[in-house]
Amino acid sequence: MIMWQRVGWQRLGWLVVAVFLMAGGGGTAQAQSAKPQLHLVPAEACASCHKAIYDQWAASMHARSTPMKDAIHGAFYQALVGDPTQEGVKSKETGGYPDCIQCHAPNAAIDQTTKLDAQPAYAEGVNCVACHTIDAFHGVTGPDGKQRLGTAAYSYSKDSLQGPNGAFNGANLAVAPGGGTDTVPNPFPHRARQSLFKGSEVCLGCHEQRKNAQGVPLCATGPEMRESGTNISCQSCHMPVANGFVNHTMGGGTDPAMLRQATALDLAASRSGEEIAVTVTVRNLLGHRFPTGAPFRYAYVAVTALDAKGGTVWKSFQESPFANDPGAILMLKLVGEDGKPAAPPEATRIAGDSRLKPGESRSLSYKVPAANVAMVRAELRYHLLLPPFVQKFGDKLPPEAKTPTVIARAETTL
Repeated sequence: MIMWQRVGWQRLGWLVVAVFLMAGGGGTAQAQSAKPQLHLVPAEACASCHKAIYDQWAASMHARSTPMKDAIHGAFYQALVGDPTQEGVKSKETGGYPDCIQCHAPNAAIDQTTKLDAQPAYAEGVNCVACHTIDAFHGVTGPDGKQRLGTAAYSYSKDSLQGPNGAFNGANLAVAPGGGTDTVPNPFPHRARQSLFKGSEVCLGCHEQRKNAQGVPLCATGPEMRESGTNISCQSCHMPVANGFVNHTMGGGTDPAMLRQATALDLAASRSGEEIAVTVTVRNLLGHRFPTGAPFRYAYVAVTALDAKGGTVWKSFQESPFANDPGAILMLKLVGEDGKPAAPPEATRIAGDSRLKPGESRSLSYKVPAANVAMVRAELRYHLLLPPFVQKFGDKLPPEAKTPTVIARAETTL
């Protein structure tokens, strides 16, 4: 397979296109075509005209969405499916084509392959063409009542790129790779689909709702947004406009900067005799629940009392809030038939949901011994993985997956 070089559309000349297709998966018949299959065009082909956007995307989780690039997804994929470089592997949950590929490697899903290293566009995960070829969103539930996820929820253009900007609508542009004066034809016209790309529908094929084999909704950000009654699109928060351009880093649950915007934390403390009454209020500022998305993410409030030298004299829990302060935990609780906590694929029901609803404020009260206390501090700590998964996949995980991120802090002196 010929690896794509960053030389833009010049490398999409007819001869090179034919060589790429012949070597990389198109076959002789496809090599005779005038241009490549659009879903096989790798992201670097877009960089000569959209360098800043390409660089943002390259730093995003969408660019690292495949099990070969994201350690957390890779650990789950290995356990629930198998080797992402092998052809023909099946989901251990359903026995069929792995649902996760439909969202995490959509270009591979279009070809119904599980060998994610067979094409650069497969390994790139959610790359440029994965989104910008979407023609329509048809919902994640089919006429038969069965769920259709990721690529199955959309229809795609095979000959043009779609986007919200109508400046070059329908134009078959000539481009000058590298800023030179010689131009070559862009083989794919850019068309405007403002109503699609400025609304949440373009995101919901993957971020609407996913149920496991037992029908338990594991990821339900779409219904959460409808629950809130918000008219704000996903892009308004996750793809803000700066200097006239939409940000393609698409920050979310793995982005500390985005997480710090998700909530507001307030702390009130008053001394009365030998006790300090502490009230911590956390408010969800989002149009969906917090945390949302993957059901193995959670957050909790931690309260600490400090002396005048900054030493800890009291904590709201010792080792874990699960043992000492369960009311401070924000999480989705999944259980199996025996009523005990279960992994998402095996869960048979939701036993509880202590996450914050959109716009919800929740207060927690504590009684703190007053001796030697000079300051009280509250933190909202966010984890990417529940403790059982950290224990199970520990040696395969990066440090950020094993430790909390402090996303909000409030403190007061006494």
